Amino acid sequence: MLYYRTYVIDPSTPWVTFIHGAGGSSSIWYKQLKEFKNHFNVLLVDLRGHGKSGKGDWKKGDSFDQVSEEVVKVLNHLHIKTTHFVGISLGTIVIQTIARKHPDRISSMILGGAVIKLNLRTNFLLTVGKIGRYFIPYMWLYRLFAWIIMPQQSQVESRNVFISSAKKMCQKEFIRWFQLTRRINPYLKNLQFDFKNIPTLFIMGQEDYLFLPPVKMLVEKNQSLKLVNIEDCGHVCNIDQPQRFNEETIAFIKQSNKSEFQKAVNG
Repeated sequence: MLYYRTYVIDPSTPWVTFIHGAGGSSSIWYKQLKEFKNHFNVLLVDLRGHGKSGKGDWKKGDSFDQVSEEVVKVLNHLHIKTTHFVGISLGTIVIQTIARKHPDRISSMILGGAVIKLNLRTNFLLTVGKIGRYFIPYMWLYRLFAWIIMPQQSQVESRNVFISSAKKMCQKEFIRWFQLTRRINPYLKNLQFDFKNIPTLFIMGQEDYLFLPPVKMLVEKNQSLKLVNIEDCGHVCNIDQPQRFNEETIAFIKQSNKSEFQKAVNG
């Protein structure tokens, strides 16, 4: 089972589950934990091959489906029937995959630095990574990707946090996670067809130049989705602007809980 940590106020209090991105770990939520555990029961998970979860049990053909089911196993183990999900970067793909397969388990989705489509530049980076992953040290590649995705001086802390977390991975794990990016655009497009009436907030940095444009287009087409843009902020918005991130996400979760309660009262 995946490594996890819980912080419980009371069994009746709503749960919030945090999902990190590729190369990260549950430690990247250090600027959210103190505030969130004052309001909610909190579950932090290390995805396979990350943090304290150790090496993943990879099989040929594994996809985000298998990765997401490992998170669901943790929920089952802890008897968590429903939870709000907060994710960052590739963690948002894991959350959307859970929403597609287990919509009844999700109270709301908060997708930070959301990856919903890869543009030509990002696809080029992945191609370079796929070609060089067997003979270029993975940390060289990861440092390059981190710099390209988070190039601003204001994003130094975000880059350093993810690079520090990635050092705990091994080359094989890095390669296996790269495998998940095969034909990822069609997979991502399929996830956007139906949000299963789950309250969904996209929270993005205005300087997230690789991933913000497609999110804007999606939200314009689907009025049920909400988008918050944070100024002076890049891809990893929970680290770049934690106070604004926490305010917006906690308010969204509380509003979702209130709406859910009203629905239950009204039958």
